Amino acid sequence: MASVQKETIIDADPADVWAVIGDFIDGPTRMAPGFVTNSRLEEPEVRIVTFADGTVAHERLIARDDQTRRIVYSVVGGTMHPTHDNASMQVFPHSEGRSRFVWIRDMQPDDLAIEVGAGMGHGLSVFKQTMESPR
Repeated sequence: MASVQKETIIDADPADVWAVIGDFIDGPTRMAPGFVTNSRLEEPEVRIVTFADGTVAHERLIARDDQTRRIVYSVVGGTMHPTHDNASMQVFPHSEGRSRFVWIRDMQPDDLAIEVGAGMGHGLSVFKQTMESPR
C-alpha cells in the first residue's frame, strides 16, 4: 500500500484552519477554490467532490474530532478507481498564530501515489495561499 504525506506551515490560527478542514461538506471548496469546483452531500456522511480537471471523488466521512482537529475520510467511488483510499487531515498549533497542517493518504494500487501526491501538493499550495490571503 502506498502512502503519501504532505505538510506545510500556514500563517493562520489553528482554529481558523480547522474551521475549513473540519467542514466536511464545504471544506474542499473553501480549502482550494478553483482547484475544487464543487462539494456537496450526496447521502449521510458521503460528499461528492468535483475537481477543476473533471475528476469526481465520492468521499465517506470516517471520523471527525474537534478536540484533536483531525478528520478522516475514505474515497468510496467516483472517477478515480482505487481499491483502497483513506485520508486524514490534521491541524496542529505551530507557533503564535501559525499552524502545521498534515495530510496523509494511503492507497492501492500503489501506482496512484504519484498522481495523487501531485494533486495533494497542488491542493495544499492553494490551501496555504487561501488561508494566508487577507479576508
